[in-house]
Amino acid sequence: MKRLMTTLAVALMAITITAQTAREEIKANKYLSGSQYLDYNRRLPDKPLTPTPKGYEPFYMSHYGRHGSRWLISENSYIGPRNTLREAKELGKLTPLGEETLRKIEAFEPTSVDRLGDLSTVGERQHHGIGMRMAQNFPEIFKTKNVPIDARSTVVNRCILSMIAECEELAAANPSARFHNDVSESLQYYLNQPWDGLVKETGNDGKVRRELWRDKYTHPERLMKALFNDQQWVFNNLRASSFMRSLFEIATNMQSHDTDIELFSLFTDEEIYDLWRQNNIAWYLNYGPAPQTKGIMPFSQRNLLRNIIETADTVTQTQATLRFGHEVCVMPLACLLELDNCAVQVENLDELDQYWQNYKIFPMGCNIQLIFYRPKKGTGDILVKALLNEREATLPVKTDSHPYYKWADLRQYYLDKLAKFDEMNKEQIVK
Repeated sequence: MKRLMTTLAVALMAITITAQTAREEIKANKYLSGSQYLDYNRRLPDKPLTPTPKGYEPFYMSHYGRHGSRWLISENSYIGPRNTLREAKELGKLTPLGEETLRKIEAFEPTSVDRLGDLSTVGERQHHGIGMRMAQNFPEIFKTKNVPIDARSTVVNRCILSMIAECEELAAANPSARFHNDVSESLQYYLNQPWDGLVKETGNDGKVRRELWRDKYTHPERLMKALFNDQQWVFNNLRASSFMRSLFEIATNMQSHDTDIELFSLFTDEEIYDLWRQNNIAWYLNYGPAPQTKGIMPFSQRNLLRNIIETADTVTQTQATLRFGHEVCVMPLACLLELDNCAVQVENLDELDQYWQNYKIFPMGCNIQLIFYRPKKGTGDILVKALLNEREATLPVKTDSHPYYKWADLRQYYLDKLAKFDEMNKEQIVK
């Protein structure tokens, strides 16, 4: 309870400081409602980084980043809504707005053929920007002569291409950099760890809970009347809530492409906000620190955190470790690391939007950068700074020089946290 009150206090303080609620942010920038489909470049950091502590220099970056913007993954995401609208048109059930919506979806369809899940041009551009800013922000690392850069990706094409785009920028900034790129199934255990043990059992329960919230925040009645001229036909033939969410998915992911086609205008501000809220709750339950799932789900990334710690333990020179994967890794890792208020626990999910907003954690191209600093001369504490989507973040140990923390303190905190979970997981397996 003490931890809950503390994290809630931090969240409330953050809201007070920003003086803008999630509702206000989304009304001002509807693209935020896309959650995991948010274009990284639509929410770039707008504050300069804190100067390096006197007498210190950055010498190592440990990174995990999600692939950039992409086409939707499931074929049905496109053809499902299209087929529904086509059938309605053949039967004379569409309004003029319904026919216009069908034309828009059909106009985009040829570009999606054989492209499901692929990195888009927008996504490639995001990673070129991230790589360019890495070199600009930390030239002591990335512009060092012959600097070793180890870059590894999951086996998914969009992740591999994202890695390539970022490395291209780093190579342009420093032609002497020595890259090692690797893609292999043997890396999946930490780059994209599957659910197992206690995480899998808890996650299955979370999926059931998630379904209970979907319809609560989906209100399709107005939209169905706007698209179809026969509501009895809609009642007999459609799952209206599911159809509305499918259209919203296409609408929010259009920002992944260089296109003039837009579908946001189908929805009112209130509908957009409610559709985002149900997504926010779903992600919180499935991958976040939700008390409803016992705060277990961030431990899905325990192998990744171990790799971060173990790799840092081997560093003896200026270098960088880059890892590329998915939002289902970045988001729980941010919660496991307890960056800012990512680990906040909220009992009343109707109030989750006030304390935890998914679009701040995992847009397309989202990334976590841990930058390590050493004394320029002599010996002293190794310091670390965390960036979440290139913004300085708080970490869960004491410091008198935020955003810089002693790595020894942070390392021990995370090792203790992992050990405690391992014991819980072991006891569950024994049972």
